[in-house]
Amino acid sequence: MNVAIVGASGAVGQEFLRVLAERDFPMDNLVLFGSKRSAGTKYVFKGKEYEVKLLQHNDDFKDIDIAFTSAGAGTSKEFAGDITKYGAVMIDNSSAFRMDDDVPLVVPECNAEDALDRPRGIIANPNCTTIMMVVVLQPLERLSHIRRIHIASYQSASGAGAAAMAELQEQYRQLVSGEEVTVSKFPYQLAYNVIPQIDVFQPNGYTKEEMKMFNETRKIMHSDVKCSAMCVRVSSLRAHSESVWIETERPISVEEARAAIAAAPGVTLEDDPDRLVYPMPLDTAGKDDIFVGRIRKDLADDNGLTFWLSGDQIRKGAALNAVQIAEYLIKVGNVK
Repeated sequence: MNVAIVGASGAVGQEFLRVLAERDFPMDNLVLFGSKRSAGTKYVFKGKEYEVKLLQHNDDFKDIDIAFTSAGAGTSKEFAGDITKYGAVMIDNSSAFRMDDDVPLVVPECNAEDALDRPRGIIANPNCTTIMMVVVLQPLERLSHIRRIHIASYQSASGAGAAAMAELQEQYRQLVSGEEVTVSKFPYQLAYNVIPQIDVFQPNGYTKEEMKMFNETRKIMHSDVKCSAMCVRVSSLRAHSESVWIETERPISVEEARAAIAAAPGVTLEDDPDRLVYPMPLDTAGKDDIFVGRIRKDLADDNGLTFWLSGDQIRKGAALNAVQIAEYLIKVGNVK
């Protein structure tokens, strides 16, 4: 099994290395690729040093079985042909192919089998906020069909990359030191602030991030569910959180919901309000599961349920989900 990581120097690329090592992913060879800026950089994986190769239009992927790509939509589109030319499975973390009809959009806990039908050799990794939400929605969907979702996200700096995380940390240092605050990766200062915009605004007043949640949820869950999202950037460093309201065809009790979520793969129930137990990004950062709490009936909807979730955006929201897709393909013998 020969594995490649495209965008190895980025936040998600580095997380790929950690996740692959932690899960002892079966591989014989690892090849790292990057831009001119990162080519030549060396990283240690399982005690062995690897040098980042320059991503080029050539036959470097001829012997690759699985390629994890996380270098942006433009790079994914430009190099998809080179990556898949000789049969490699491209598991892409960008938005480039997510809504293409001939590219499966996969969260293994929800629709792993979709990964088996990939005419172009590409599998898309969904948006991080969508991944985290559908992992929790899936066990509830099995109880009763979800008709509507309202969601407010609280997204950390990590969603904008490693440089954005560094900028947030630098902003706090500058504020404490009385220096002028650097603002580059976000529209406004993020430290001590929340910004009600993630990605660009669309003609309907929603941002591109919010529309991703509408469209991707329907594709992953094979559902006609309608999702209205408000995505907000907050000054946490790494893990995202979400407030979710759902309306189901029949009422679901809190007890039913708790039992279903507690038994679901990839989810941890952390819900004891009497003891002030609920998930927080400070605690969920660095962990694999999505943590769920504050499950309660929606006072505004007889068929409604509301809950809070939090999870690591770089792990399950990106690298871990992609690795789990690859693990599934290996398990069922569906790699070249």
